[in-house]
Amino acid sequence: MPMDGLILGFTAREIDRCIAGGRIDKITQPEKDAIVLLVRAGSTNYKLLLCASPNNARLHFTNQSFSNPLEPPMFCMLLRKQLMFGRVTAVRQIAGDRVIHIDIDTVDEMGDHVLRRLILEIMGRHSNLILTDGEGRILEAARHVSLDMSRVRQVQPGLPYLPPPAQDKLDPAEVTTDGLLTALQRAGDVPLHKALAASVSGLSMTTAKELAFRVLDRGADRSEDLPGTAARLAALLQRLPEMTDPRVLLDDDGDPADVFAFPYLMYPLEHQSPAPTLCAALERYFGTRDRQDRLNQKSASMVKLLKTHIERCEKKLAQQEEDLSNTAKLEELRLIGELLNANLWQLKKGQTEATLSNFYDEAGGTITIPLDIQLTPVQNAQRYFKKYQKARTTREMAAQQHEETLRELEYLEGMLLDVGKCVGESELEEIRQELVSTGYVKKTASRRQQRALPKSKPYHYRSTDGIDIFVGKNAAQNERLTGDARPNEMWLHAKDMPGSHVIIKAEGSIPDSTLSQAATLAAWYSKGQHSSMVPIDYTLKRYVKKIPGGATGMVTYTNQKTAYMTVTEADVKQITLVEG
Repeated sequence: MPMDGLILGFTAREIDRCIAGGRIDKITQPEKDAIVLLVRAGSTNYKLLLCASPNNARLHFTNQSFSNPLEPPMFCMLLRKQLMFGRVTAVRQIAGDRVIHIDIDTVDEMGDHVLRRLILEIMGRHSNLILTDGEGRILEAARHVSLDMSRVRQVQPGLPYLPPPAQDKLDPAEVTTDGLLTALQRAGDVPLHKALAASVSGLSMTTAKELAFRVLDRGADRSEDLPGTAARLAALLQRLPEMTDPRVLLDDDGDPADVFAFPYLMYPLEHQSPAPTLCAALERYFGTRDRQDRLNQKSASMVKLLKTHIERCEKKLAQQEEDLSNTAKLEELRLIGELLNANLWQLKKGQTEATLSNFYDEAGGTITIPLDIQLTPVQNAQRYFKKYQKARTTREMAAQQHEETLRELEYLEGMLLDVGKCVGESELEEIRQELVSTGYVKKTASRRQQRALPKSKPYHYRSTDGIDIFVGKNAAQNERLTGDARPNEMWLHAKDMPGSHVIIKAEGSIPDSTLSQAATLAAWYSKGQHSSMVPIDYTLKRYVKKIPGGATGMVTYTNQKTAYMTVTEADVKQITLVEG
């Protein structure tokens, strides 16, 4: 549901109470569709996020740390020029819709006070951030909309700002019983929540269902007394701003599934976790979701590249295995050459074939050999020997290349597995740098890629015995994690398949429960994640050696024991995640 007009209205009021009169001290643009304003109001610093992402557009205070490009985008530079040190005068929702105006009183180059308005439009893939002047003229926008893109509404610097096309819906803040009754009657004979969503601005279907649930008899979806229902709905809509009690709806796994500005009675209350503020609830809901979506977008090209190379490797392996399987054909060519040499005396040029006794056949059988009529018997024998030599060379090369292709395939599958384990841009960048170093990805001169990212960290779990367990997310982390481990700490890895290095940060005797949980993690963070009886090798780190000249994270090990694990996501979630 986030963010429908109802949630946005509650959020705007909450933000306005906090930062109205506050001064904008800093502006950053971590993404092309996201702006962060640092606002000093009273004695408190507020970090306000305005995001126009197609999938996760939103507005709320945030405590998240964002990675910014070395060189700010043009939109950010203009915002700094126009808004820095300005005072926020109001944060307003417009007509109950998903449009927010942030009015800012600032000083222009002449020292005069002027109005600037930062507009957030939340409209799915058409979401946008727009800056206008006091006369409503567009100064700049995160996304430009040209005449070729839309004949209805253009968004370009210098044009007057036009609001999104108005819908024939009621503003929830100004709803009257008569107006609502007329709108509901116009909607026709449909369930009340559908009529409500079609009549009142900014209501998602979920919110409309909740409002209908509150005014209808249990189990009913239509009203027997529409005038009475309209009166109850109008009163409820007028009372909504006073009902603030933010909740986060949790799914069966305890993950955020939705955000409500007040408890929704149609859901079990025990599944609705209270939040101190609506902004905190929204950050809890959107934080991981938006980060993962952006990471998936940034990794999409890398995933495609890896899958393409994996497909090529698999095709090469099939051809190489076919070449290796031609041993019988290879021996047949040699045998034919020897038989022809032994029977030259009875062969003549111009024969199309020769039927000869096969002295290698214990049963004394014969073999019919095709001949080239333009070659002499000696030349025909030499032709078969040349074919034999060529086939033998091909088989020897195929054997060598087969091993190399297997190693390449294992490496690529490991990289693809690592991309899936990334939870931050630092980890993805480490994988990209590894692929650059091995020649799979071209080095680029992007300023964003050149910025100093913090070194990524492995997963940090804690067993039920209170012992720390670390799990590498990519090859670079695996190498650092294993390299930094003490000689007598336990090292685990899925046997004969790509996977994470796992280190149990304890020496000496390790409880079976901790060892089992570490093996569970090693199985889950491996190619065998969804397989049964995944073999997990474990040994002391002292017996693990980096392969000289090998790829990042590649090791050999000895003195190992093997456990066989069948794990589920639920098993992993039972292990305490300290830091992901």
